[in-house]
Amino acid sequence: MLNYEYLLSNINTIKGVGSKTAKLFKKKNVNTVFDLIWNLPRDFIDRTDEKKINELQIGKVQTVTVVAKKYNFPRIRNLPNRVHCEDDTGKLDCVFFNSYEGYIRKILPLNRKIVISGKIGYFKKKYQITNPTHISSDTNSIKKVFSNYSLTEGINQKMYNKVISEVLGNLPDLDEWLSDRILKKFNYIDWKKSVIQLHDPKNIKKKGDFLNRLIFDEIFSTMLINSNIRKSIKKTKKIKKKFNSTPFENIKEKLNFNLTKDQLNAINDINNDLSSDRKMFRLLQGDVGSGKTIVALVCCLNVINSNFQASFMAPTEILAIQHYELAKQLFGKNITVKLLTSKTDYSERKQILNDLKNNKIDLLVGTHSLFQEKIIYRNLGLIVIDEQHKFGVKQRKKLSDKGGKNCDVLVMSATPIPRTMIMTIFGDMDVTILKSKPKNRKDIKTYSKIENKINDVIKFVSTQITKKNQIFWVCPLIEESKKVDHQSSVKRYENLKKKFNNRVGLLHGLLDKEEKNKILLNFLNKKIDILVSTTVIEVGIDFPNATVIIIENANKFGLSQLHQLRGRVGRGNKESFCILILKESISENARKRIKILKSTNDGFKISEEDMKLRGYGDLLGFKQSGIKNFRLADPVINEDLFILAEKEIKIIENNNESLKQYIPLLKLYDRADILNDIV
Repeated sequence: MLNYEYLLSNINTIKGVGSKTAKLFKKKNVNTVFDLIWNLPRDFIDRTDEKKINELQIGKVQTVTVVAKKYNFPRIRNLPNRVHCEDDTGKLDCVFFNSYEGYIRKILPLNRKIVISGKIGYFKKKYQITNPTHISSDTNSIKKVFSNYSLTEGINQKMYNKVISEVLGNLPDLDEWLSDRILKKFNYIDWKKSVIQLHDPKNIKKKGDFLNRLIFDEIFSTMLINSNIRKSIKKTKKIKKKFNSTPFENIKEKLNFNLTKDQLNAINDINNDLSSDRKMFRLLQGDVGSGKTIVALVCCLNVINSNFQASFMAPTEILAIQHYELAKQLFGKNITVKLLTSKTDYSERKQILNDLKNNKIDLLVGTHSLFQEKIIYRNLGLIVIDEQHKFGVKQRKKLSDKGGKNCDVLVMSATPIPRTMIMTIFGDMDVTILKSKPKNRKDIKTYSKIENKINDVIKFVSTQITKKNQIFWVCPLIEESKKVDHQSSVKRYENLKKKFNNRVGLLHGLLDKEEKNKILLNFLNKKIDILVSTTVIEVGIDFPNATVIIIENANKFGLSQLHQLRGRVGRGNKESFCILILKESISENARKRIKILKSTNDGFKISEEDMKLRGYGDLLGFKQSGIKNFRLADPVINEDLFILAEKEIKIIENNNESLKQYIPLLKLYDRADILNDIV
């Protein structure tokens, strides 16, 4: 048995944990010995301070040595059993609910000194302890500081402390996986000692080398896997794509704006990858409106001019249609572009699949269906995946493999996230960031209004409609709620319809896909002026005529989410506005969020501030990402350890080190599901 395998063994292998208790642990997602280690103590109970009965304090957990003098076992059902106890200063009752007479006689024999610990109560002028948690004739076994854990129903603190003590006593001495240069940073503390110190009640809420060492292990294991996926993809030799600058120059002539420096740098990064003999696996991350789609389409065209096919996958049908229309407009008649969605009828779909297989289609645009098993590409050279930050590391790796050895992969995300999160979530990829926006895009002016000034907002909306502009109106709820005092989209829709007649549409998550697309297309085609919606407004869709977004109960949204919603307007060259409607009384945190949003349109700055306010787990769109698996690490608090891990990874990469010494680390930290692909 390898020394780390005990830690990966089932929870029921621990002494004192039977099948019934194991089921209770599994309710808390504790399945292995290793899982148990990361259920950390939240506080502690000090049972060391022994008191005499006349010194006891009501409501506190205290320890006292008593002599049991008399049993009181009522024959009436539901009445508690009592044991009358005393010391030389007074009297105390031990009260037991649901405990058998024989058990009580065994743990509290008459006329013997027994140490008892529990919460002190007072009843009928006498101290009492109800269901004492600790009873023993051995003083030393009780007079300790005990850790207090978050538990599931059916497991008490005494049982849990016993189980965790058993585990900590059997921790194996693991072979060290960290380099000497890293260990030196943590004063050479090893993994086992770190875990023991982590559970020591004296260290609750303390920081130190023991904690930093364990946080580093967690970050390092993630980055190590990402690094090796990058390396394994780059090992794949591919045919170099050869193209010239003519197609790009043709596209630039068709645009009514100049590309930004960031866009030109991004195109250069991607072109270098395409023209190399190593497979591209790159993230193109940009703020809303930074022009990622143009960059991706230029690169698709370069791939097509290298005699390869390209595939562009969008998250929704309407966004796929927009990409398709833009590609046709920019590429001209000599490039064959086709659209494949769930709405494509059977005969057309059959023809597309046939043409794709026979290399008669240059660019296929669509949704997730582009990578179903039935779809066969003759010569696929590039996959572009738009807005797929929820893909985990494993799914991205599979997608890269599916395209074949000559197929490069470009993933795009419009959700700006801080660097520490990029390192962790997208660490398996090379990263290019677009920060600046095209000069024709104006900053969105952001204002806040108290909800009793709603009539002023409606007047402003009327003025915008007379200027032939369109409005998004976002509400947090679909239907009105008695429990939650938020504006519902249905109620707002009905109110606005009275004033603006049939020029108002309603969009929410309960509508089916077809109805939803119909409403969005009506808005896009200017058949309605105001679109009342919940937060389901599609990310990335261009509504160039929408110049105003109104967000009700804006204080209930996170900062990143407000920024993403604000990005639905300002997609054209008109002046645009975001109006945040607030209650008169809002929390200090909400006030900070609104102030930050009003002060900047920079999504990266906003995401940094959002993470400081709310923590990384709540950042928009990333609750499903691999980063949620961190048990200790936090990208805000532990930024220095993320940077340290990044430096260590670079040293390992430069030295071309083997993964073998790190296998225990990777297996323990649950990064092992893709080890077979890369070791």
